Amino acid sequence: MNLYILRHANADTDAPTDDARELSEKGREQAKSVAKFCARHGIRPDVIFSSPLIRAQQTARPVAKELGMEVTTARWLACGAEPEGILSQLATVKGGAAAMLVGHQPDLGELIGHLLGTAGDSINVRKASLTHIEVLVPRKAGGRLEFSLPSRLM
Repeated sequence: MNLYILRHANADTDAPTDDARELSEKGREQAKSVAKFCARHGIRPDVIFSSPLIRAQQTARPVAKELGMEVTTARWLACGAEPEGILSQLATVKGGAAAMLVGHQPDLGELIGHLLGTAGDSINVRKASLTHIEVLVPRKAGGRLEFSLPSRLM
């Protein structure tokens, strides 16, 4: 499985709750850059899963729109997601040769670290960065890093 991991773009800090934080203007531009990058480079997952938090949804939607796809809201990607839980959810995807996950740090860093066989706290996933891992076996150290790019390089 090809796994594309996208951390939500830059979000405003002024909101009544953390769950209600929306993308900033910078974040909206970052999301558009990621969307265009995916289209230009033929990155077209079979499914796009997004955390239910608004900032993740607002990051996923431009990508989905650019690729002519829909976003599937995944409660299992909300803050606090565990690598094994994410992998077990991905195992239920039928014929999923490629999936994109849009979520949060530190969860995504922990997932990447888990798949690469290293400590999750050693992986810093920047806002609006896109990481591609080929999951050879859905377990610890079962993945291979293909690339990881911050939005400013897209």
